[in-house]
Amino acid sequence: MKYLMIAALLAVEGNPALADPTVDPAMVRACFDGAKGTHPDCIGDAANACQSQPDGDTTLGISSCLQGEAQVWDDILNAQYKGVRADLLEQGGTPLADQLLDAQRAWIAFRDADCGLVYSVWADGSIRTVVASSCYLDKTAQRALELRDLGSME
Repeated sequence: MKYLMIAALLAVEGNPALADPTVDPAMVRACFDGAKGTHPDCIGDAANACQSQPDGDTTLGISSCLQGEAQVWDDILNAQYKGVRADLLEQGGTPLADQLLDAQRAWIAFRDADCGLVYSVWADGSIRTVVASSCYLDKTAQRALELRDLGSME
């Protein structure tokens, strides 16, 4: 999946005729901060706003915007994971923290396999990068919110 994201980004960067639309990280963080559950309607809003920029409405632009928002969510996810892991180390020691590590590794494998499947299903169409990027964005954002909620259970 990371290869897919890198290839799409390189395609945009490698073509000087295309602008490089960008995602507003503050918009994503506001979504995270205001989310009441793990499936808020604001997931994807930053990517949608990005698509209104020059060349943001092309297939490559849409993919770039989705991947840009997914990267911000991934940064949030990593921060949430580190916080929850530190809390679990204090609360239950290494076995509990290691269980989180195992769960996170399994989740990453699932996300990548599931979004890879979506990409393969659409392999004959140019939409494949868009649907796979959307899958990656949705799953990453939802996991960041799940980890936030796991950390608040203590």
